Formats: sequence, C-alpha cells, structure tokens
Amino acid sequence: MPVRTTARRLRDHRRADRRFGARLLGAAAVAAVAAVPFALLLVLVEGQWQPLRRLDASAALRLHRTALDHAAWTSTLRFLSDWVWDPTTMRTLVALLTAWLLWRRAWRLASWAAVTAVAGGLIGLLVKTVVERTRPSLEDPVAQAPGFSFPSGHAMTATTSCAVLLLVLLPMVPRAWRPVCWGVAVLSVVGVGFTRVALGVHWFSDVVGGWLLGAAVVALTGWAFEAWRTDVGRRRTEVGEGLEPELTGAEPERQDV
Repeated sequence: MPVRTTARRLRDHRRADRRFGARLLGAAAVAAVAAVPFALLLVLVEGQWQPLRRLDASAALRLHRTALDHAAWTSTLRFLSDWVWDPTTMRTLVALLTAWLLWRRAWRLASWAAVTAVAGGLIGLLVKTVVERTRPSLEDPVAQAPGFSFPSGHAMTATTSCAVLLLVLLPMVPRAWRPVCWGVAVLSVVGVGFTRVALGVHWFSDVVGGWLLGAAVVALTGWAFEAWRTDVGRRRTEVGEGLEPELTGAEPERQDV
C-alpha cells in the first residue's frame, strides 16, 4: 500500500510539473497582450494622443532643465541608472538567485524566476521593435541611450527583477522587516523610472509602459506557479509571504520528486 501511494504521488507530481511548464510558458507568451492598462497606453502612444504627448513633453523639459542646472544631481542620476539600477545589474541578481535556488534544489521556483526574467526581457524588446518610438530629442542632452523608447527597458527590468527577488526571498525575512523590503523594491522601481525621464532618455509614458508590462509578466507567471501549487495540494499563498513559504526549510524541494 505505501508503495502504491508513493507511485501515485510521483505520477501526480509529474503531471503537475507538466501542467506547470505549459502554464508558465503560455503565461509568458500572452503577457504582452494580457495587461489591459498597458494595451490602452500602447494605443494612446501609437495614436499620438495629444494630452499624453503634452504630459510627456512637459515632464521631459522640466526635468531636463533641472539636470542642466545641477551637475552633481545629474551625476548621481547617471550612477543610479547606469550602475545600481542598470538592467545588467538587476538581471545578474536574478541569475545569482536562480543559481542559489538550483543549489537548494528548488527546481520549480528557479524555473519560475528564470522564465519571468527572460520573458520580461524578450517581450520588452519585441514591443520596442514593433512600436519603434523615438527617444526624446533635447538640446544639450545630459545622457544618451541606444534603441527605441517604448517601453522603458530599465523600468520593466526593475519591475520584474524586484518582484522576483521579493517573492522568492520574503519567506526568509522576519515579518517585522518585510515592509522594509517592500519599500526598497518600490523605491527601486519608481527611482529607476524617474532617472530615465530626468536624464532625458525616455518619455514619462515609456516608463509607465515598462512598469505595467513588467507587472503583467510577473502576475501571469506568478499565477502559473500558484496553479502548480494547487495541483500538488499545497495551500494558496498571500503576496506578503512570497511564492514558496516552504523555502525556509532545510531541503524545500526534496520531498517533491
């Protein structure tokens, strides 16, 4: 009887894993069109809606004047944008986290982190290529950036990366410190968006688009992970406790062969 029960559990877990993989890839594929707010913003950008254009131009010009008048402030923004919140930095953190999860044998959580990060990058690049929006052209620019403008890759990468780091690591953070972690994540996401507009390399709507699209990717891949948890009989989790509360155990995935 125990042998049959173990075999049945193995089959159930394998079926759940297959469904999880399909859901994860499917969620990533439709993430770009699943976010209604992002789709609406995309329509407004593509249609060159005048109120949005005026807002973009006003924010760009005001922040550009401040950047020209305060050299030290501008240098700080460059440092934050090009080093602290640079997409390469954020993706490296997620890659290290994924490697650590693999070392912990948290296979499914590692796959979720990797797929979320990679899907976010590819979807952002695809939308940039399709929309082909030019970056702001300002007199006496204080910074330069290659490629198209919408959505902001910095803003999108910060959104997906901070979400991955939070949702994976929260179970190991004492509850009293979790609001601090959320605060750092929100500050990073908002801060990188501000630096991109203040440096004159993105429109305000580019940044909002990056935030919305990044949030859509995380929401959909997170849904896929929660669906897998339900399939294997685990309880649903709250956002405030992370995706895998069991990660605090010594061997979080050993029992899920």
